[in-house]
Amino acid sequence: MRNLLIGIDSGTQSTKALVVDASNGRVVGASSKAYELIPNLPPGAKEQHPQVWREAAAQSVWSALTAARAKAAEVVAIGVSGQQHGFVPLDKQGEVIRPAKLWCDTSTAVECEEIMTKLGGVKATIKQQGLAVLPGFTASKILWLKKHEPKNYARLATVLLPHDYLNFWLTGERVMEYGDASGTALLNVRKRVWCEGTLRAIDDELAGKLPRLIPSDQPAGRLQAAAARELGLNPGVLVSAGGGDNMMGAIGTGNTRPGLVTASLGTSGTIYACAAKPVVDPQGEIAAFCDSTNRWLPLLCTMNVTAATELIRRDFKMDHRAFDATVARGPAGSKGLMFLPYLEGERTPNVPDGTGVYFGVSPRTFNTECFARGTVEGVTMGMNYGLRRLAKLGVNAGQIRATGGGANSAIWRQIMADVFNAEVVTLKVGEGAAYGAALQALWCWRLQQGESVSISDLTDEFVQLNAAETKEPIAAHVQVYQELQLLQDDLSKSLRPVFSGHRQFLLR
Repeated sequence: MRNLLIGIDSGTQSTKALVVDASNGRVVGASSKAYELIPNLPPGAKEQHPQVWREAAAQSVWSALTAARAKAAEVVAIGVSGQQHGFVPLDKQGEVIRPAKLWCDTSTAVECEEIMTKLGGVKATIKQQGLAVLPGFTASKILWLKKHEPKNYARLATVLLPHDYLNFWLTGERVMEYGDASGTALLNVRKRVWCEGTLRAIDDELAGKLPRLIPSDQPAGRLQAAAARELGLNPGVLVSAGGGDNMMGAIGTGNTRPGLVTASLGTSGTIYACAAKPVVDPQGEIAAFCDSTNRWLPLLCTMNVTAATELIRRDFKMDHRAFDATVARGPAGSKGLMFLPYLEGERTPNVPDGTGVYFGVSPRTFNTECFARGTVEGVTMGMNYGLRRLAKLGVNAGQIRATGGGANSAIWRQIMADVFNAEVVTLKVGEGAAYGAALQALWCWRLQQGESVSISDLTDEFVQLNAAETKEPIAAHVQVYQELQLLQDDLSKSLRPVFSGHRQFLLR
């Protein structure tokens, strides 16, 4: 009989489930379920109901198990990856109080400033806890609920993140591991304890509403009977600590030791590396997260990657193949058409009031090729802004391991290699977060059996590169993008006062 693992990745647009053979790391079954955000919310607000994630997870697991022709008794461990930073408020009975405000919700910029002002400003905040309080993080969402929905806040008993909520559904345990917890902006990332000053800046009683912290190699619990029935599994299956999607993506791409860099191109874009010690950015642009292997994960996040390219693809009525061909026909630099991809704000750089801007529109650039390629270039240079900041902090990228939907495009991988000026490789298992969740579950399961095994041992054995898809930088294109990068940076800085005025206009 096989020993099987289930890796679940609960994202903003869909939930994916992989069934993985514990003996060789092979994916033997896969499935996904798509869903949408709650429509017609005020500008900047992005929400989903956690029940949607549960239903999607159950459907995805059922389908993946069917594809794997798996028996319930074969499943030995489950790992959950989830979109970071979302605020899931539970009452004393464990019921969700209101829809979750998501990582891409930028409606809490005022609350961020309030928290950091109480802590003495941005630099003092970073000194106390290792990172600033930005609109994407969870901390300001809690204060927002307290200010805007006091009746709901009065019911608040437990603060959970999306992957924690799925673990709670699976096990009945209210716990949080270090990696995802660091993305709340409530954790002292150097010491891996809650930052008392930040908690008091929100509410004197907030500490009592936070779950128990656990290390990344420890189980969140065991599968309880009710969830087992929904998944078609046996009760008692081990559920690992899990983690945020970026932390699980690091595991799934083999980024479990210093020297590697992963780029994830999904709705948002993230670039991150494994570090043996905290990498704290005094300017607060790079998030000094913990990872989900009991180390650290310096990370930059841009909020708009495929969120932007999909708008162009859909509005120009192209399928993915036609879109890629159109991008490939455009020249490097798109004849000077530049795109600022701040569709509904941005996190790196921190421009919560930003909007998307096409600059350089003229009869020469007003064509499908320039708009398609310029959009891909714009979001990639947006990510490169943070990659250059990582380099200044001592985290250099000789090789980029690309994952997420954007990594499936050969022309986009070439643009990445040219913009990042680094070799870009892909993995044989493209769903890095779901695969990472399965590998963390394997690590936890084997440790619980008394084995001495490191997560790096497992990723070295099972994570394989797809050599045929490797892209190297083209020197002439590198020079073009270095010049455009400086122009994009200047354009971004110049427009920030305009973005603020525009936001006030929209809110009238």
